Amino acid sequence: MSTQSKILLVDDESDILEFLSYNLKKEGYDVYTALNGKEAIAVAKKVFPHLIILDVMMPDMDGIETCREIRALPGLKDVMVAFLTARNEDYSQIAGFDVGADDYINKPIKPRVLSSRIKALLRRGLISEQVQSDKLELGGIRIDREKYLIMKDGKEINLPKKEFELLDLLASKPGKVFTRDVILDKVWGGDVVVGDRTIDVHIRKLREKLGDDYIKTVKGIGYKFEF
Repeated sequence: MSTQSKILLVDDESDILEFLSYNLKKEGYDVYTALNGKEAIAVAKKVFPHLIILDVMMPDMDGIETCREIRALPGLKDVMVAFLTARNEDYSQIAGFDVGADDYINKPIKPRVLSSRIKALLRRGLISEQVQSDKLELGGIRIDREKYLIMKDGKEINLPKKEFELLDLLASKPGKVFTRDVILDKVWGGDVVVGDRTIDVHIRKLREKLGDDYIKTVKGIGYKFEF
């Protein structure tokens, strides 16, 4: 991996920072560290990392709040963020994804596994940078945002407005899990009262038209697009 890939590690336990930093530097990354949320925000604003690995459980400002503040900064709103946590409760993951996390990494984690996860996240980050244009092509699916047009393997697929917007949202960050609350807010808006069943119906219709390979269910949390 290029040495230009910058990673910010945030954890209140210095021994974990030292261990992760040592292994990632061996992989050729530029590694920065922070012991708390406020320090992480200051470092992130200075170096603009490609990836932030953020511990959930920290005193004063936890990882959830730190991520929320980072996402509010214009220059950092699209940076890849992975939570590092020993907790595996669904509510913790839902909270993390709701504030914009891209992934969860459970600790303890072996260096080789961590390296693999980081490479995958950085690839996703590069893809995300490429999907901001009016036209997007992923895994045989072409999305034309200007014309509200979907093509699959060269064939046009007609989608109603909400189905198009749902697919466009999921495909905008391949591999990222979108919670139901985020989907409702982004696609239907906070002022419209719809239930989980509405999302399920639209997901089912998209799968009927595109096939089952693209939209994956993350049980108890939400959905993601893969190709």
